[in-house]
Amino acid sequence: MTLMTEGALLPTVCAGDELAPGYTVIEHVSRNQALDVYDVWDDGRYCRCVAKTLRPDRLGEKRATARLRLEGELLARFAHPHLVRAYETLETPQTVVVLETLSGETLAAHIEQRASRMPAAELALLGLQVGSAVRYMHGQGYLHIDLKPSNIILDLGVAKVLDLSLARPPGPLRPGVGTRCYLAPEQARGEEATPAADVYALGVVIYQLLTGRLPWEGSTLAELAIRRENERPLPPTSYDPDVPETLSQAVLRSLEGDAGARYSSARELSKALQAGLAGHEPPAPSDEMPTNMMSPRLVIASVLITAGSESSSMVGMRVSMRRRTMPTWLRW
Repeated sequence: MTLMTEGALLPTVCAGDELAPGYTVIEHVSRNQALDVYDVWDDGRYCRCVAKTLRPDRLGEKRATARLRLEGELLARFAHPHLVRAYETLETPQTVVVLETLSGETLAAHIEQRASRMPAAELALLGLQVGSAVRYMHGQGYLHIDLKPSNIILDLGVAKVLDLSLARPPGPLRPGVGTRCYLAPEQARGEEATPAADVYALGVVIYQLLTGRLPWEGSTLAELAIRRENERPLPPTSYDPDVPETLSQAVLRSLEGDAGARYSSARELSKALQAGLAGHEPPAPSDEMPTNMMSPRLVIASVLITAGSESSSMVGMRVSMRRRTMPTWLRW
């Protein structure tokens, strides 16, 4: 199979062929500027997995390969209930990062498919879950840098953060690293990135889910910067009077253009969201650990396990059933 990309026909691995030893392709899922993503069958774990590898035209590129390896290393090392899990990173015949398959859908799909906005209480809890994953990453010395709806999956009320391909320690960035409408102003300018950059991006995501729109839009970074400089986003309460005022104010503070006026950490934002969920005023920042943090519901995901070795007919059957069984987030 081939895909038209940037004027060139680039091949993808066909269904039924091996992407790497022990991993049989069920279907090619998506392609971005650097990577191909596949739905694969893992002969060792007897389950479906997600496999990320470099596009054929990017094989051998040092920077792209290093980013993919780092993502695999971080996701295999990190252990958090709201971060996607990596099983392993392979190097033969090319670099492949193998991830768990998640059900549910991305928040981007939720936004696209639903006319109604997410209820404030549900959204505040989602923000707490994503905030806990981001806070954990910050504690491990890394920023996510690319939080956005397509990098967050929601399944039965449980959120998981995806895609650590841009993750890096705090420090200066190249201008514009990340996704345009979710970039903190200092991130767009290529200045020092701190945990406040991830706070900003999460604030944009929450605002978008509360209101059904972005706080600012622009076709270029320059246009977006001008709008942020001259326009204040309407408070979420303007779109939905049922949104608690404390939650609305917490979201607006996370969107401040000056990083110093924002919540300085995911912990502070989480405490404000928690207060908004409870209907109380956000507490002043402190070093004390919250004592009444809501615990997300525990969800047990069932995994289809096939015992014994599989024949080529089994692979064909899985491919034929693909359209009915593929999780929503993979279809996105």
